[in-house]
Amino acid sequence: MEDSRETRFAAVAADLGYSFDGEIKIGGNYVPVMQHGDQVFVSGQIPRVGDTVVVTGRVGSETSVQQAQLAARICAMRALALLRQSLGSLDRVKQVLRITVFVQSAQDFTQQSEVADAASDVLYAVLGPAGAHTRTSVGVVQLPKSASVEIDLIAAVG
Repeated sequence: MEDSRETRFAAVAADLGYSFDGEIKIGGNYVPVMQHGDQVFVSGQIPRVGDTVVVTGRVGSETSVQQAQLAARICAMRALALLRQSLGSLDRVKQVLRITVFVQSAQDFTQQSEVADAASDVLYAVLGPAGAHTRTSVGVVQLPKSASVEIDLIAAVG
């Protein structure tokens, strides 16, 4: 079988046990993807599959690092799914330039970067070297819908 970005995307989705086909729901008066020149900005993605936010709660007290890593993987896959829908193909992604990973954190939680690693791993697994990026991971008090993780992304496209 051909080792393309599409097949790697499908393999990661299968490993996670979720489908990222169809509409990626957003809520509010904004767009999920905005292209300006050769850059594409993907709005913050929470770990929502269909109508369900699958990982919620404060990481380090209500939610484990492993659960938060699952959330980060789902967020990254949602961002990739939006890129695929917007661009027509993940092959148009030249480089992921930056991601920001927000982690709803318990007061003494300091493993935001370990949570973010899961998203970085997904981007590299699907896009190869074009998935390498700069990154900031931040602990926050609260996220929409009590999501444990939210990720936004900027990519260069051709």
